[in-house]
Amino acid sequence: MKHGSPYGTHRVLEPLGVLPQPAWKLDNTMEIYDNEILIDVSALNIDSASFTQIKSATGGDEAKVAERVMDIVARRGKHHNPVTGSGGMLIGTVAEIGPALLGKIDLKVGDKIATLVSLSLTPLRIDEIIKIHMSKDQIEIRGRAILFETGLYARLPADIDEKLALAILDVAGAPAQTARLVKEGDTVVVIGGGGKSGTLCVYEAKKRAGLSGCVIGVSPFANDCQRMLDLGWADHALQVDATDALALMDAVAGVTNGKMADVVINCVNIQNTEMGSILATKQHGKIYFFSMATSFTAAALGAEGVGKDVEMIVGNGYATGHAEFALSLLRESAKLRALFEKLYV
Repeated sequence: MKHGSPYGTHRVLEPLGVLPQPAWKLDNTMEIYDNEILIDVSALNIDSASFTQIKSATGGDEAKVAERVMDIVARRGKHHNPVTGSGGMLIGTVAEIGPALLGKIDLKVGDKIATLVSLSLTPLRIDEIIKIHMSKDQIEIRGRAILFETGLYARLPADIDEKLALAILDVAGAPAQTARLVKEGDTVVVIGGGGKSGTLCVYEAKKRAGLSGCVIGVSPFANDCQRMLDLGWADHALQVDATDALALMDAVAGVTNGKMADVVINCVNIQNTEMGSILATKQHGKIYFFSMATSFTAAALGAEGVGKDVEMIVGNGYATGHAEFALSLLRESAKLRALFEKLYV
């Protein structure tokens, strides 16, 4: 049995010399190297920006969505959307562990796990698409995947439904980073506050900002705004399109007496919301771009163009302990758990 790079570079087919994530194509044969883990995959959670793009490109036709997903994996050896550059994550059962990892990791064959690394760097083979959940960004499949030696994972918890865990773990970095960024008394704007990651961020932001702080959710949809208000964690819910930068700026100014936000968290799955985020932020404030639809060129040059000195943070999906942190939110809030069970279970 061959020994592979802990970072998976031995799986890169083209172009050679790069890591698996930026590579165009990976070797997705399922004969493992001695430091790899083989997973029998049961479901994929497609990144929101990627799934939105695929649905848009296929006119929302379920059969065409399935065809598109199969085509991406067949051509690239991984689910790496060539338009958005993003992937998602998966859940499955450990089928085999390379001998070089035995005794070094806390997994055994038969364990159910969620991978905490992107599908855009995970060798994947889809044998069959069983069902597509169009409103949940989830696809039930029969297939296999490879986890590299350095790949992150989490055991699926016994007290939380698998589909719910899949949905939450896909965005676990967002509330964990929110906890780091928001402090008592802050004014926080969550763009996309009615969505999956946005709801978690609104909840966590309210905890951290406290009674002296202010949490503002943003969505272009009336039902999202009403739900944010009904849940009680957003002090304001602004129905505004974040691609209209001036409209968002005016809306935030209106509820902050022109002071704007200390922290802006961008969770939307569409392009061209960088300037709205920047203009909603006060000088020397912080912006966390969790969205994979973000253009960091547009953000950097846009901030410069309007004279905004703000700290802009790349939407790193990983934060130490983020998986358990995100799942713990479901355990501490019955209201949050009930909402996500309704949406994803």
